[in-house]
Parts: sequence; C-alpha cells; structure tokens
Amino acid sequence: MAEDTFPGWHGTTIIGVKKGGEVVIAGDGQVSLGQTVIKGTARKVRRLKPGGHEVVAGFAGSTADAFTLLERLEAKLEATPGQLARASVELAKDWRTDKYLQKLEAMLIVSDGSDIFVITGAGDVLEPEHDVTAIGSGGNFALAAARGMMDTDKDAETVARDAMAIAADICVYTNGRLTVEKISA
Repeated sequence: MAEDTFPGWHGTTIIGVKKGGEVVIAGDGQVSLGQTVIKGTARKVRRLKPGGHEVVAGFAGSTADAFTLLERLEAKLEATPGQLARASVELAKDWRTDKYLQKLEAMLIVSDGSDIFVITGAGDVLEPEHDVTAIGSGGNFALAAARGMMDTDKDAETVARDAMAIAADICVYTNGRLTVEKISA
C-alpha cells in the first residue's frame, strides 16, 4: 500500500520528567487508526531489568517496531550492564546502519534514574535540556506544559501527570489513561 494512502497509526504521547532525584516516564493509552480509536488502554511504558539494572522505557510509533527496539535495547544493556548511555548509542548505531532496523518506525524515551535519553531511528541519542522530554503526537503539547511547571514545587510525577492531562485536552490522538513508571538513581 502506498504511504500516502495508508490511513496512518496515530496516538501516543510519552513524557519523561527528571526532577528531585527521580525520573518519571508517563504515556497515554490511546491507539488510533485514522479517525478511529482502536484501543484506549495500551501500555506504552515498560520497566526493563536486564542484568539486574532497572531501566524505564516509553515508546511512540508502531508497537511491533517499538517492541523490537526494546528487545534490542535489553540485549545492549545486558552486554554493557549499568551503562545506559553506551547501550543507547549502540542501539542507535545499529538502528541507523542495519537495513531491517532502518525501516522501524518508533522512538524511545529511556532512563535509568540518573540519565534520560530520546533514541531515534536517525541515529540520535538526545539528552533533553531542562530535564524534560516528550515524543509522539501530543509530545510538543506535553513538553511545553511540563517546561512551564519545572520551576514550581511540583514533583516529577505531578509535572508528568499534569502535562499529560494538558496534552490529552489538546491532542485528539492522546487520552488520559496513563501508565506511569518512576525510577530513582
């Protein structure tokens, strides 16, 4: 099917907030096909425990593609225990150079409680400014809302939840059914 005729999967907002010694990654539960909500309770934030080192990951994009990337990330983390930055860079390099992986359509936000990164198929491993990052269809709305709250007395989870609520009010591909995972350094 030609790309311009495919109805398009939409429907994810994932946010990562680092504040007060913890990182919170939150994601909504909506998956849409065109103008139809296919599922409202998808779980797009996961806790990984490769080699006994906890990592939290959230994904936007194709679910099958994201699961493939999460499996690859787990393998990289097992090969480099406790080194999220190195594992992320290795995944991004593979994603950029492997013919199969190049076709994957997803993005990841990952954290070990100390660092938080966005990993993209363009070979990027981005550490966000202002300790906030967001991806997906409502990502820019959530990012702007969270950045506006970072200088308040709200903790990381409250900032993430409030930002996601704002994104859900604006983006039709985002709902308020959240999966929230916290991780500390």
